[in-house]
Amino acid sequence: MNKLPKREQAKEEYCWNMKDMYATDDEWERHYAEVEKKLAEYGVLKEGAEQDAGALLRLLDFNASTEEAAEKIYVYANQKCHEDMAVALYQDMSQRASSLLVKLEYESAYIRPLIMGLGRKKIDEFIGREKGLGFYERYFDNIIRKSEHILDGSAEALLARTSDIAQAPSDIFAMFNNADVKFPEIDDGKGNKVQITNGRYTTFLQSPVRSVRKAAFEGLYGVYEAHKNMLAATYRGNVKQHLFYTKVRNYESAEAYSLDDANIPVSVYDSLIHAVRKHLPLMHRYAAIRKRMLGLDEMHMYDLYVPLVPDADKKISYEEAKKLVLAGLKPLGEEYLGLLKKGFDGGWIDVYENEGKRSGAYSWGCYGVHPYVLLNHQDNLNSVFTLAHEMGHALHSYYSDRNQPYIYAGYKIFVAEVASTCNESLLVNYLIDNSTDRKEKMYLINYFLEQFRTTFFRQTMFAEFERITHRMAADGETLTAENMCDIYKKLNEEYFGEAVYVDEEIAMEWARIPHFYTPFYVYQYATGFAAAVSISSAILSGDAGVLEGYRSFLKSGGSMDPIDLLKLCGVDMTESGAVDRCMETFERLLDEFER
Repeated sequence: MNKLPKREQAKEEYCWNMKDMYATDDEWERHYAEVEKKLAEYGVLKEGAEQDAGALLRLLDFNASTEEAAEKIYVYANQKCHEDMAVALYQDMSQRASSLLVKLEYESAYIRPLIMGLGRKKIDEFIGREKGLGFYERYFDNIIRKSEHILDGSAEALLARTSDIAQAPSDIFAMFNNADVKFPEIDDGKGNKVQITNGRYTTFLQSPVRSVRKAAFEGLYGVYEAHKNMLAATYRGNVKQHLFYTKVRNYESAEAYSLDDANIPVSVYDSLIHAVRKHLPLMHRYAAIRKRMLGLDEMHMYDLYVPLVPDADKKISYEEAKKLVLAGLKPLGEEYLGLLKKGFDGGWIDVYENEGKRSGAYSWGCYGVHPYVLLNHQDNLNSVFTLAHEMGHALHSYYSDRNQPYIYAGYKIFVAEVASTCNESLLVNYLIDNSTDRKEKMYLINYFLEQFRTTFFRQTMFAEFERITHRMAADGETLTAENMCDIYKKLNEEYFGEAVYVDEEIAMEWARIPHFYTPFYVYQYATGFAAAVSISSAILSGDAGVLEGYRSFLKSGGSMDPIDLLKLCGVDMTESGAVDRCMETFERLLDEFER
């Protein structure tokens, strides 16, 4: 099919069921109006909360229920918008939902300064008088821990009003990248003209026909190059808004500001980059193997995704993908498999790409409703792993939501990629172990090696780019398209080594990475990958203690700090052990693949 189908042409069985959240848009409108009206009660509930334990409890309970309701409103509007981002109705609903969250943040902004002002001693006195406040013990601890970064009530209220403005760079990029950008058509290698899309791009790069890979690569980055100054200004605006909050909240660096939310030491971020730099010779070795196997005199950036064992790359339908995922995740137990089936059959998943649909894949949802998964399935092995990955996120959320109250259900980003990547690791090991064909086994080992390259090394390279650019902004240096391209190209040269010819076009790749608009997010893919490889290896070796600890981890949500949550599974990310074990696995796979 040369053209993408329109949303209304999508088959219902392959679309998520948003009616499980709101039966109609009118129901959403009614709930929106109710929550908007409730915001006025914050002013009333504030009275007496500093003197009376019961009044404080009523305020906190009201705040939790209002945040839960607002989250549902926001998620629905955005997921409907993501079905087709060109639909004005859902663009409007999404913007209104964002504004509602800003209003909520403004009206409730006094709560954290209020608690900070009470202090630990007074709070303990209140808990002694009102046992219900004991439920908020961890909530109190997190606020008091950050006391030096919380401003007074009026300043917090003012900051809350800025959050909608701060979202502008991300919104601009999302609209450009998903709704406005149009890529050229290329020859698919069979004489057909096919349009490049974000969803199809990786499929083109995996083509055995080199001219297709080259045309897709040059066609896609040519479009970003044509808009480089706008994209640089958008990225620069996002860095500046993050720097603003860093300074206003008295953090010593942009990294410290982002990482403190989950109580992660900056040393974890820095040591990851240091450890990966130390192991770059393994990445260079893998690049050299790839060049040799492809028989290329010069290996370009567009040659990095083509399977090294192309004859083993099978077309895998979505229905087949579900069966493979169920088989691969069997070590997690019958309960987990039952929930997977429930998700597959219960309207959780939006499967295929359509015109205007948000690119990529994610798991999302709101408390009290099952999780949702957005895919852009392409009938290849990569999409099988994407299904396993996103269902890992979904079931992590499912377990957390059903075992934790709302305020402790949400887990931090630092551990968000562990469950998803653990699923991928279990699946690939299952496929390798059950393959009887030598060529297919080579293909699967190579696929796993690619996960190390793209999820561990590449995301760490992204993290390094973020650290460099944010520090430049902090030092007063201007971020231009030219200097960001220079930085990005040099990083690629260092990470890939001499075996790869680093094309000029790749210098624009920074301009198409959505996660850069959530500063200091991407490093957690690498730390999560290292933790997941460690956990999955232990589960496959029959370590019942790690499996039981992992189940506790899935159910614990945000009830503990992320570093402590991973310790339930026998992983300590404050030390280098998980990264070193990850690299040992990578080296073993390289040895096996070369043999």
